[in-house]
Amino acid sequence: MAEATNMIKTIKQLEEIKLVGFRVLCSGDQYITEIPKASLSLSERINEIKQVVNPLLQYGAFVVDNQTTEDDGYWVCVEVKEYEDIPSDMVTITVPPQRYAVSRHKGANYQIVNWYEELHNWIVANNYSRLKEKWHLEKFYSWNDTENLDVELFDTIK
Repeated sequence: MAEATNMIKTIKQLEEIKLVGFRVLCSGDQYITEIPKASLSLSERINEIKQVVNPLLQYGAFVVDNQTTEDDGYWVCVEVKEYEDIPSDMVTITVPPQRYAVSRHKGANYQIVNWYEELHNWIVANNYSRLKEKWHLEKFYSWNDTENLDVELFDTIK
């Protein structure tokens, strides 16, 4: 965890982002094993998705405080320029322009809760407010090894 304590935190504004991929919906303790499975499946089927912006990046998307069953779960996706001929077993998400507190981390997937705790503390210390009912993102630069992820955490703020 020492590595995460030295990570730089910043504020970023992102424009609308269109995502295509798989929705993972399971009990809370199963996400740590089910998300990597969906990520692998997405990697294997990337050629089926049209207009992919960057096949070397994957996104995780979720709503912390989901108010509906439609917003429950975790989405493993790639960014696309436009939606076109989406495979029938895949889903689309359009994340509106939002502002985020961002931190990039490298390490095991089970440490992600600690990474978020540090980012959340930074948000409070810098007088921002988390928008838990909005889409949050995780931008994965490396996802194949669950012990050695490289991910940027995007926590929606105002």
